Amino acid sequence: MRKQHTEHLPTAYLSGAIEHAPDGGKGWRNTLGDFLTHTLGHRVFDPTTEEFDVLTDEEKRFFREWKVEDTERFVRVVRRILDRDITFLQEQTDYVICYWDKHVMRGGGTHGELTVAYVNKITVYLVLGVPLQDVSGWIIGCATRIFTDFSALEEFLLQTYQKK
Repeated sequence: MRKQHTEHLPTAYLSGAIEHAPDGGKGWRNTLGDFLTHTLGHRVFDPTTEEFDVLTDEEKRFFREWKVEDTERFVRVVRRILDRDITFLQEQTDYVICYWDKHVMRGGGTHGELTVAYVNKITVYLVLGVPLQDVSGWIIGCATRIFTDFSALEEFLLQTYQKK
């Protein structure tokens, strides 16, 4: 169940490839996050920076290795990340911005995040990094609005949310 925000700042959740992205999914999130916070004054949940907030120093160093070497331990760590991300998505997110590229197709988190957003009636802005015909119908069905690039998204967001 979504909670009412005590703040009046819209909150964006940045969804997309992390595990299989060459830069860990940080590049587009940093650029768009700056736009959202500095231009629109919105809050941003960036899982590439938030991910490590729930981990111990040892987990930060080794949890990716544990995927193969100690799967049970890996699962325990990943579930803490999942619980935090899904809770934030359901309870504190006003809209999701998802970058759908070739790297996201190898993962599962983004698919799940968009499904959770859809079920909770959270707006999803989908930015294409691949041709539309390469995007799953399920994902298209979860999207509220689809953009061909970040410039089109930013223009839309400016028109929709520009500070008054």
